[in-house]
Amino acid sequence: MLLLLSLLLILSGCSSKGDAAASSDSASKELYKLKIADTGTNPVFRTALAKGFFKDNGIDAEIVNFGTPAEGVNALFIKQVDVAYGADFPLLNAVSKGDYAIIASAGQATDEAAAQWKLYVRDEIKTPEDLKGKKLSFMRGTFLPYLWDEYFKQNNLDVKDAELVGQGAFDEAYIALKQGSVDGAWFTGSAILEKVQGLQGVHELSDMSKTKVRLGTGIVSGNDLIKSHPDVVAGFLKAVSQAAEYSQAHPDETADLMYKELKQPKEATLKDLPKNVWKVGFTQAAYDSLASQKKYMVDSGIIEKDFDLADKISLDPLRQALPDQVTYTK
Repeated sequence: MLLLLSLLLILSGCSSKGDAAASSDSASKELYKLKIADTGTNPVFRTALAKGFFKDNGIDAEIVNFGTPAEGVNALFIKQVDVAYGADFPLLNAVSKGDYAIIASAGQATDEAAAQWKLYVRDEIKTPEDLKGKKLSFMRGTFLPYLWDEYFKQNNLDVKDAELVGQGAFDEAYIALKQGSVDGAWFTGSAILEKVQGLQGVHELSDMSKTKVRLGTGIVSGNDLIKSHPDVVAGFLKAVSQAAEYSQAHPDETADLMYKELKQPKEATLKDLPKNVWKVGFTQAAYDSLASQKKYMVDSGIIEKDFDLADKISLDPLRQALPDQVTYTK
């Protein structure tokens, strides 16, 4: 009897230790809640969520949708999101204003990608010179004022001779062009371009590939998250890289996902995917693109106080997650 009781006590003790170990292991795998700013045309974050890449890398992801990447970046300021992506312009605007840092580049635009940015104008505008005195759309918080400035300069014009009208999203610019509230606007993305091409009284005047402007895309976050949870940031970046590769390798599945979640036409996703390839990393070209955009923003007064760009780039989590994809050195 004593022997039986002893065995039961031993087994009970082992079971308790086993339960404790299982509980400890479960706790160690607890997912970190991360709010991610996104837009309706970007499939990468949604692929990472749908295919489990975020979960596999320790992230409990919540996607928060915005009209433009710039709006998503601005949401960092009010702590509506933890991480955002965007072009060089909104990223630099963010890091110039507070305790934020660029944690990765998502790639540099090719000439083909630049050509997807189309300039549509009213039919009476036949040449760049006809833009003088006209109302021209730009998305607030984006690089588009810079693009307008460069487009005017290369045609020996001054953008101050036109009126730039700020708007919040492509749909707003589309309506303004349709109603005649603006005379010209830049658009990108197959879905919105198809709508614009169907408008009466407008035509394509040019595209961004005919300018020197090439967009860099990057990812930004707050320094609190980067410093206190570098493993979380590394896991996020690894998941995004995996999703970027997966979406390119499985275009039909990606198109189905975008239609299911956002009702984006499958044909639009299939057209856009090969022209907008994300490659998570950081190169000298990414730094040079940011430096060029920063110079414009400082010179034009958009950034009121200059800063050391290198101090606003935090790559340790990226080096941890994807060491081979960081070739830039300070």
